[in-house]
Amino acid sequence: MRSRGASVAERAITVAAWESLFRAQVTIMRALAAEFPSEVISLNEYDVLFNITRAPGRKLRLKDLNRNVLITQPSVSRLVDRLAARGLVAKSHDPEDGRGAIVAITEEGFALFRRVAFTHMDAINRHVGHALDEGELRDLIELCDRLRLGVGESRGVLDEGDAAVSDA
Repeated sequence: MRSRGASVAERAITVAAWESLFRAQVTIMRALAAEFPSEVISLNEYDVLFNITRAPGRKLRLKDLNRNVLITQPSVSRLVDRLAARGLVAKSHDPEDGRGAIVAITEEGFALFRRVAFTHMDAINRHVGHALDEGELRDLIELCDRLRLGVGESRGVLDEGDAAVSDA
């Protein structure tokens, strides 16, 4: 892990790596969005259904769904309400949290998700899988997981550092 006192050269390579990662992600997302069957379901709706299908029993607390999707919390609640109105998900009260809700995918929602998922996976394979071999894809997974998990670690380091500065 890099420390707060990174040299200018270390910071420059970090920024260059970030730029490269960000531009690759944007380019791939644009290509995937162009091929996504958005007349059937939006990418954000797909992301919600995707996260629910990965949960045990294909149901998830709304607060857990909020942590995993790529959009903001108020947008998730409205989107879930729209999916429920279309019969793709069902909302119920969370028995463990009186203010919370459980969101479950319906049979109709799961059938739609699967149909779209096969098309989307084909596009992902064309735009990502063709450029990297299996070993590189595994390396990419590991690197991205480390980056994602490292954000939480760096927040802890910054919080401790900020506390130390404010104590001085």
